[in-house]
Amino acid sequence: MNSALAIVGGYLLGSLPFGYWVPRLVRGEDIRTRGSGNIGASNVFRVYGRSLGVPVALLDVAKGFAAASLGLWAGGALIGVLAASAAMIGHARPVFLQFQKGGKMVATAGGALLALVPLAACFSVAVWLVVFFATRYASLASIVTALALAVFVVAFDYPWPIVVFGVAGATAVIALHHQNIRRLFAGTEHRFELRRTRRVSG
Repeated sequence: MNSALAIVGGYLLGSLPFGYWVPRLVRGEDIRTRGSGNIGASNVFRVYGRSLGVPVALLDVAKGFAAASLGLWAGGALIGVLAASAAMIGHARPVFLQFQKGGKMVATAGGALLALVPLAACFSVAVWLVVFFATRYASLASIVTALALAVFVVAFDYPWPIVVFGVAGATAVIALHHQNIRRLFAGTEHRFELRRTRRVSG
């Protein structure tokens, strides 16, 4: 019973659409009508800058961490992985937005990995930062990090449920970035400016 509740709880945690709620609460705007239309932290950062992008990213990481931790407490590695997977599904198709399209799961998966495989997660964060600051493409950083994660979970000899989760999660993240991959090859992908341009009022 605890295991089932942990998995359901993981989905509900993942379904918390912070990328939609925070801009709605602070700016009174629907993020789905801005930028790429995605409710993920990258689009929030792109549209509103660090003031909203960073809190949304941290909240998305936190819900993934909480879901995986709940699963680990309820039933060990396998239930931890199932609860983390449920959180990622919830982020992609949140019940609180009537199962409409959610985010691309990168921050939520990152939080889950911090609970499940902290060492591999730290290495993955380092990869993301290096690629992002070298290229300023958040999508490319996420894709490369997903590939690196799959390598890390195998190389570090984690239990098989975590290896399966890492490889499957990396595959899902890459698949959800298929449009970004096309734009990268076409040279039309959005590149972040590290200094946000000040808005001109009026």
